Amino acid sequence: MSNLSAFDPVVHRAATVLIADHLSVKRGETVLITTDTRSDPMVGPIIFNAAVQAGARPMLATIDQLPLQGKLADPHLPDTLRAAMVNSDCWIDLTHPYIAGSQAQDDALKAGRTRCMVAGGMDCEALARLYGIVPLDALYELQREFDQLVAQAEGKSCRLTDGNGTDATFVLGKATGTKPRHAAKAGSAFSLPGSCVMYPDLPSVRGRIVIVAAMHEWYGPLQSPLTIEVDGRITRIVEDGPEAQILDRALRRAGGGEYGHVIHFSYGLHPATRYRGDCFVEDIRTTGASAIGFGRPWWEPGGGENHPDGLVLRQNLWIDGTQILKTGVVIAPPAIAATQARVAAQSAPS
Repeated sequence: MSNLSAFDPVVHRAATVLIADHLSVKRGETVLITTDTRSDPMVGPIIFNAAVQAGARPMLATIDQLPLQGKLADPHLPDTLRAAMVNSDCWIDLTHPYIAGSQAQDDALKAGRTRCMVAGGMDCEALARLYGIVPLDALYELQREFDQLVAQAEGKSCRLTDGNGTDATFVLGKATGTKPRHAAKAGSAFSLPGSCVMYPDLPSVRGRIVIVAAMHEWYGPLQSPLTIEVDGRITRIVEDGPEAQILDRALRRAGGGEYGHVIHFSYGLHPATRYRGDCFVEDIRTTGASAIGFGRPWWEPGGGENHPDGLVLRQNLWIDGTQILKTGVVIAPPAIAATQARVAAQSAPS
């Protein structure tokens, strides 16, 4: 790790915020922490210790790294882990590719006991910056305001551009609501703070999306950007080469043998995060990032968390003709821009 070690107090403070504040872990609760053989070897034990300090009864379980995620992960999950998932009060998944979207996760949530935090690939650096610097109350105020802006714009036309040639239009679909400040509801899955999802009306997406990093069969920066053309459905990858071949394979896997749709855009707004190119859950939360999902939506058979994602940075966004984001920063409405500036100031060294 380049800037933070596992012995840094901010890492341990962040683990306490995650456990005691965000996840509201109570004394006596059982906490399952899942890692894989490629996980940061220190992040699991640090979260484990935070759970012990909260009076919980944690268990740290390590599996071999999954080759694929979503329903494609199910054949690789041991029965012992499935049993632990169902019988935990709180489950933090640090595996990557992650277990989210699998039938095993669905079964655990339907059992109605566990609450699941999807934190796939989070390492000590990401933990520290996501939870140890900016107060969660301030971050969730900004996240709630942007989520409300998106929800109120349902049915409005949007345009997304960046400095690499991305130029795509779409109509906003129905929003799923803002993320809760406390991830305390049993039978539910939650995601890390600092990102707002935008769901388009699937056939409305048109244009060019130029991605600089991809989560296809693994996550990492691309040697050179890849351009994806969309006309209702994804029509082609413009470039050739080995990375295009891997993305093509991932798109066809997610689309049942053919290219699917653009199923989500997003806006990263966590001011303490850094784009590193090797931690998906932190990179997509850097201010201005858009994680763009390709494939089938989760509500269709074969959809869910087995789709590839591409990353656009420093996005420009217009909603109903008004520019909302300029090179990643909110410029309108003024109230949200002011909130973002105030929250960003809290991430500065003091």
